[in-house]
Amino acid sequence: MNLLSVCWNPFGHEVESHETNGVLGGGDGGGSGGSREGKDGLLWFRDIGKYGSGEFSMAMIQANQVLEDQSQIESGQFGTFVGIYDGHGGPEAARYVCDNLFSHFRAMTAESEGAVTAETIQRAFRQTEEGFTALVSELWSTRPNMATVGTCCLVGVIYQQTLFIANLGDSRVVLGKKVGNTGGMAAMQLSTEHNANIEAIRHELKELHPTDPQIVVLKHGVWRVKGIIQVSRSIGDVYMKHAQYTREPINAKFRLPEPMNMPILSANPTIISHALHPNDSFLIFASDGLWEHLSNEKAVAIVHSHPRAGSAKRLVKAALQEAARKREMRYSDLRKIDKKVRRHFHDDITVIVLFFNHDLISRGAVQDPPVSIRSALEHN
Repeated sequence: MNLLSVCWNPFGHEVESHETNGVLGGGDGGGSGGSREGKDGLLWFRDIGKYGSGEFSMAMIQANQVLEDQSQIESGQFGTFVGIYDGHGGPEAARYVCDNLFSHFRAMTAESEGAVTAETIQRAFRQTEEGFTALVSELWSTRPNMATVGTCCLVGVIYQQTLFIANLGDSRVVLGKKVGNTGGMAAMQLSTEHNANIEAIRHELKELHPTDPQIVVLKHGVWRVKGIIQVSRSIGDVYMKHAQYTREPINAKFRLPEPMNMPILSANPTIISHALHPNDSFLIFASDGLWEHLSNEKAVAIVHSHPRAGSAKRLVKAALQEAARKREMRYSDLRKIDKKVRRHFHDDITVIVLFFNHDLISRGAVQDPPVSIRSALEHN
């Protein structure tokens, strides 16, 4: 399979192959926000486009043999929905979420007459988790290892003048916020991460499972839930939530040694709401592959100090340059390494940057046309 386009591409945009880092512009509109796709080796990008409340930039680099990241932007009169889905154990859960979470979100908001609340978002997550669990059950006899596939799930929703952030796992969203009239830009992390390497998460797990001394285990310098997985919340990973799936024929490394009397992982997202302020300049949504190599402050500084076009691609490139530096190799040499082997140097990385147009937001206006974009490996 080639990293060519999107997992769903009804508008038939042409895909351009770029061997340079030239900025793309223009485009044919229809669902793409006026953006054009570009490809440079394992890198896919849309340098600049318009969404309901401003402009966006997207980029993604593949490292795994099969890309496990998925992402989407959906924007229209209802507001704007951004999702980053960082899969693990395979691509199936991230693809399922990319295919279903937004439609559940739209159904839930329709029930509340278009209003977006933390509850409508939570219900959309719950329906998506239930749907994936049902799929695992259906495929148990033919594809049992679907029980060991999962995905982190980071969602941002702009509704009127409010931003909602919902998160499972360790993807992250950071706000670039103007500091008064100084010309400076502060970095403000909006998402809460669920990773066992964070002390507060280990404490949370120990409180939830007081009789299990092995609920978190330190292995090779990395804390893991039950010694297996780093994230404590996800969609999928059904073997960590339902006892009937933690048995043969799944791979032995995923089978728990003792009976499970309650779910170990959760699909209940942490949700915050943030009233948008004129000093809020942009948001950087990214899978943890970016944050392994760039601090919040560094990422915000890169976006702030360059033109908007190509912002997401610039962040990916900065992360790869740092990954190469850590291994004492040249960035140009890292770029020559093919997928699969690449995973030894960095993870799949997905970045979406949203820039705010506060004139539109303050008036409650949404610019047309609607946008519907997914960046992903093509699959049937």
